[in-house]
Amino acid sequence: MSDWFFKQGGRDRIIDWLSLDSKIDSLISETSGRVRDTWNSASSFFARFKLTGWKRVANELACECLTLGAGGLVLLYALALPAFKEFDESKYQTGQFAVTFLDQNGNEIGKRGILHNDAVPLEEIPDYLIKAALATEDRRFFEHFGVDFFGTARAVMENVRASGVVQGGSTLTQQLAKNLFLSPERSIQRKLKEVFLAFLLESRHSKREILKMYLDRAYMGGGAFGVEAAAQFYFGKPVKDISMAEAALMAGLFKAPTKYAPHVDLAASRARTNEVLSNLVEAGFYTAGQVHNARLFPAKIVEHSNPDSPDWFLDWAFEEVQRLARGKGEYVLTARTTVDLKLQKAAEEALISTIKGEGRYARARAGALVSMETDGTVRAIVGGTDYGVSQFNRATSARRQPGSSFKPYVYAIALESGMRPNTMVRDRSRNCGRWSPKNYNGSYGSGARVPLQYALAKSYNTTAVELSLSIGRDKLMEMVNRLGVSGVQKTCSMALGDGGVTVLEHTGGYATFANDGKLVKPYGVLEIVNSRGELIYSRERDEKPAPQVLEKRVAEDMNQMLFEVVHAGTGGRAKLDFTHAVGKTGTSSSYRDAWFMGFTGKYVTGVWLGNDDFRPTNRITGGSLPAQTWKAFMSVAHTDMNIPTIPGLDPHPVQIGEMQRLAYLRQTDPAYKDPANRETASASLLPDKTRKALQTVVDAMRKANGVEPAEVPAVPQPDGVTNPDKRAELKDGQVPR
Repeated sequence: MSDWFFKQGGRDRIIDWLSLDSKIDSLISETSGRVRDTWNSASSFFARFKLTGWKRVANELACECLTLGAGGLVLLYALALPAFKEFDESKYQTGQFAVTFLDQNGNEIGKRGILHNDAVPLEEIPDYLIKAALATEDRRFFEHFGVDFFGTARAVMENVRASGVVQGGSTLTQQLAKNLFLSPERSIQRKLKEVFLAFLLESRHSKREILKMYLDRAYMGGGAFGVEAAAQFYFGKPVKDISMAEAALMAGLFKAPTKYAPHVDLAASRARTNEVLSNLVEAGFYTAGQVHNARLFPAKIVEHSNPDSPDWFLDWAFEEVQRLARGKGEYVLTARTTVDLKLQKAAEEALISTIKGEGRYARARAGALVSMETDGTVRAIVGGTDYGVSQFNRATSARRQPGSSFKPYVYAIALESGMRPNTMVRDRSRNCGRWSPKNYNGSYGSGARVPLQYALAKSYNTTAVELSLSIGRDKLMEMVNRLGVSGVQKTCSMALGDGGVTVLEHTGGYATFANDGKLVKPYGVLEIVNSRGELIYSRERDEKPAPQVLEKRVAEDMNQMLFEVVHAGTGGRAKLDFTHAVGKTGTSSSYRDAWFMGFTGKYVTGVWLGNDDFRPTNRITGGSLPAQTWKAFMSVAHTDMNIPTIPGLDPHPVQIGEMQRLAYLRQTDPAYKDPANRETASASLLPDKTRKALQTVVDAMRKANGVEPAEVPAVPQPDGVTNPDKRAELKDGQVPR
C-alpha cells in the first residue's frame, strides 16, 4: 500500500510542500519589510518633535507635573472618599415635627423641632445680623470656594503672634459642614472631612443657600438652633424685629454660645457684643457712628423660668418621638417623657465634677452617663460636659470600645451552656490565629483552675477569650444581638470588647440582667398627644410586654458574679453602704476608654470616660474614675431606702429594715399610701379629675346601652419584694426572696 502511494506521487498530490514553503518565506519577507517601513516612517515623523535645550527641559517638567498631578488626584480622591461617605442629603431637612416635651409629672421642660427649621426667608433676616455674622465669622465668605486659604494663613499668624488661639480659620461653609454631617471631635481626619465637605457644599449650593442653612442650623445656646429660635429665646420676638444691638449679641454666640450667652455670663456677653460691633466697623459694613447707639443701649434679654433644660435627654427623646409618630400624619405634638430632672442634674454634676476635677490630671476630657430603671425607663442622659460647646451626644451616638465591661455577655453564654458561678475554669487560652490573649498584668495566664465567678471578678482576659472560642463566637454574637447591643463584630478578641458600642445600648444590655432576664429596650417617651389633645401613642397601650430572653437562673447567676466584681474584684470603688451594688469595669487598649457598668435593685447606670479624639488617657481604668462617678451619682439617685432586691441576691440589711417599716405603716395606718402607688396614679398626661369624669361618662353610656360598667383594672405593681400586697404578708424577721 505504501509503495503504491509513493509511486503514484501521493504525498505531492495531497500537499505541495515546496509551494507552501515559498509562500511562507514570501509572507515573512513582506511583513518584515512593512514593519521596517512603518518604523522608519514613524521615526521620521516623531523626529520632527525632537526637543533640545530649554524646550526639552520645559517638556520634562511638564511631564513630571502631569505625573504628580495624576498622583495628586488619586490621593485627593482617597482623602475625600471618607468625607463623601458622611454626606447625607436627608440631614438638610430639620424635620416637620414640632414637639413640646413634658417631664414625668407633666411639667414642660423643652421643645424641639420647628424652632430650628428654615421657616424664615433670608430676605426677612435683618441686614445687620447677616453682616455681623460675616464680619465676625467669615469676612471673605463671598470670595472663597468653601475654604479661605488667605484667611486661614492670617489666623495662623495672629495666633502665633498672640501665643494662643485668638482667631479661627474655619469658614461659614466649613462650620456648616461640621454642624450638618460631622461630630465635634478634634482630629486631623475630621478637619480633612470638613474641608472636602465644604467644597462639596459650595459645588451644590449657592452662597445665599449656604448662608441661609448656616443661620438656620447654628446652635445659639439655651437649646435654640438658628437665629429665629434664638431671637424668640433671648428677646421674645421674631428675628425680623430685632435691633442692631440684639443682632450683635446673637452674632457673638456663633463661636461659643454657652460662654457668651447673656443668661450665663452677662459681662462676657456684653464684651463679645462690643467686639462684634467693632468687627462691623473694621469690615467696612457700618461706620462708628452707625453702631454708636448699639453700644450705648445694649440688648436686654427676657427671663426664662427653666434655664436648666435636659438637652441631652431631649435630643434623644426627639428622635424617639419622630420614630414613634412616623406615618401617623401628626406633626405638632406633646410628649410626656420619663426624665427625672433631679436625677438628670445629679448625673450632670457627678460627671462634670469628675472630668473637671481629677479628669484634668488624668487626661480625660469627655464622658457620658446613662441611668435607667431596671425595665428600661430612662431617667437621665448626659452626653458631654457642655451642651453649648458641643451638642454631639456621646451617650447615644458615640461608639467606643467597652473593654472588659463586655465580658458579662461572654459569661452569659457560659452560664447558658450549663456552667455555674462555681464551675472551675482555667486561667489560660489557646491562640486564635497568630494572636494570644494576655491578662492585665501582661502574662498569658498562670494555667491555674479558678471558679468562673473569680475569673470574672479578677477580669481575666485569658478565660474570657477561651470561653468565647470553646463555646463559639457565633453564640456570643447571637447573645449580644438578643440583648439589643449592636456594633459588635466577630473577631478573635471580641470577648475583650474590641467593638464599638454606645453607652445607652450597653446600659440596656446590663438592665436585662437586672430585669431577671427580661429584654430591656431603653425608652424615654410614655405618651404622645397631637395638637387636638388626642392620644396617638401610649407605651402602656401600644407596646408588648418584654419577652424573656434569658433564663431566670442565668440572670440570677450573673448577678451573683457581678456582685463579686464589686465586693471582691476590680469594682470595689463602686460599693454602696446602703444597698447591694453589682457591676463590671472596662478599660480598652492603650487606656483610651474607661467604663463602669452597674446596677442596684432600682437603677442601672453606665459611665464612660475618655476623649473625643481617641487619645489615650493617663492610665485611667474602669475601676477608678468611672466607678467613683457611678458611686457619686447612685448615692444621690436613691432618695429612699425602699429599694427592690437584685434577682439572685439576698436583700440588703437596710432594705430588710425599710420593708418591715413600710409593712408596719400599712398595718397600723389605713390612710397610708405607698409612694409607688401615688407615682403610678399620676402617670398620665390627663389629670386624675379628668380621667374620673371621662370614666363616669363611659359608665353612663354603657348603662344606657344595657352594658355593665367595665371594671377598672388594678394598678400593676412590680414583681418581687416591691409589691405592697406581698410585703404586707411578711412576718417579723421574715426575709423575702
